[in-house]
Amino acid sequence: MSASHLPKVAGIDSAVTASPHTAAPTAAAPTRTTAPAPTVPPAASTVIQDRLAGMVSDLTTLHELTERLARAADLDASLREFVRAGAALVGARRGLVVLEPSDGLGPSTTIGLGLGRADLGHIETVPRSATSYGRILDGLPDARGGSDVLPEPGTGTGTSAFAAPVDARHREVAARLGYAASYALPLAAEATGRLGAAVWLYDEQAEPSERQRDLAGLYVRHAAEHLARMMEVERSRSRLATVAEELLPSRLPRIAGVQLAARHHTGPRGGGDWYDALPLPEGAMGLAVGSVSGSGPSAVAAMGRMRASLRAYAVMEGEDPVAVLSDLELLLRLTEPARSATALFAYCEPGSRKMVLAGAGHAPPLLVGERRTEYVETSLSAPLGMLACWEAPSVEIEPAPGETVLLYTDGLLRRTGDPMDRAYARLHAAAAGVPRGARDDPAAICDHILRTLFPQADGAAAHGAEVPGVDGNGVDVTGSGVSGVGTRGAGAWGDGDPAEDIVLLAARFD
Repeated sequence: MSASHLPKVAGIDSAVTASPHTAAPTAAAPTRTTAPAPTVPPAASTVIQDRLAGMVSDLTTLHELTERLARAADLDASLREFVRAGAALVGARRGLVVLEPSDGLGPSTTIGLGLGRADLGHIETVPRSATSYGRILDGLPDARGGSDVLPEPGTGTGTSAFAAPVDARHREVAARLGYAASYALPLAAEATGRLGAAVWLYDEQAEPSERQRDLAGLYVRHAAEHLARMMEVERSRSRLATVAEELLPSRLPRIAGVQLAARHHTGPRGGGDWYDALPLPEGAMGLAVGSVSGSGPSAVAAMGRMRASLRAYAVMEGEDPVAVLSDLELLLRLTEPARSATALFAYCEPGSRKMVLAGAGHAPPLLVGERRTEYVETSLSAPLGMLACWEAPSVEIEPAPGETVLLYTDGLLRRTGDPMDRAYARLHAAAAGVPRGARDDPAAICDHILRTLFPQADGAAAHGAEVPGVDGNGVDVTGSGVSGVGTRGAGAWGDGDPAEDIVLLAARFD
């Protein structure tokens, strides 16, 4: 009986030898052996593990940055997050992104990181062909993106990925701002083509490593698609805001005995808040504010129909505000049964300073003067379209000489982010705090109230957002009594629902 042997594994003979009393087999079958697996030196294994750990870390970082970009609320916030994340990837402290779509439809803007408005202005004085991002935007043959190291002062040395020599103005601006090198990348999406360019600035002569270039390239390709989508959203918002502004008065009427001013801010989704002022027979005047439920294009269209209908009813029976709103309620109930609206209409005789008004679920007017700042007591009434038959009594008031009546929509209150009682108190305090020198100008009263309620809106102006009294092209239109405020920087207008419009209409009686 022979001793048992361990089985062979992978063609390797057992290490157990035969016992002396056991006869060896006369004809051993040939065994097929394989070469032993190569062994990895411990140092090389450590290098591979470190490299894999670095790749995982890079991918994790890229995932976190793209997630942050996806959470950006609008195009402006997306651009700021993009240039900040890109700077972190390439190891730079400052940078800028220039949005300049190749189709010319806009929006065009420049966002800086660590650069003030004056710094950006200095950079814009450099000829575009002398800058890396400028050559990308102009589509020059040698504009492929990459590092651009400026020569040190007093020397002609320096490496550049661009064939053009360093412009004297470029060198001067770089010395003034304190950067010695830049790294630029084109910003393009598959569907839209060129969107713009990004450039990051180094304080010393440096450039990103190969690993940083690869990671930044992956991030920029992803970010470009996101920015293209946000740009299209911004275009849609801009078109909707333009339509909404065109449906509102482009200029308030000039009527003896009264001065008018209005401020209107359209929410990013386009709301249904509106206002109107129209001359009536015998020197009278009609004032109206209102809000249609919902947002978006359908609400904007309904707002236009409501305003046009109210103008017609005001001309026919403006002396009776209750009748005007009753006709408007009937029209709304018959033509748009799924929609409700609030409205306030006032019939004014500036010569006698008499005002008769009626409201349908609307906020009460605010009377502002030297001796008093108080809300007008109006009767409680339901919004239009909520009841089978609407009717509420009217209220008559007589403003004193120099007093101003403020009409507004609920959006002004909701944008504060406070409960309604607190929002009313804040509006009252803002109106009561109007400086004495500004009380003779209804436009100044409106501006003071908006600045008091939404102080952060002044900061939005520094980032390209429009401000009251300035139109989309930067032209002062205060003389017309109307100010359109664009949708960019909408988050600066209060902590409440950003979809809410803001309407403020002021009438100061002489």
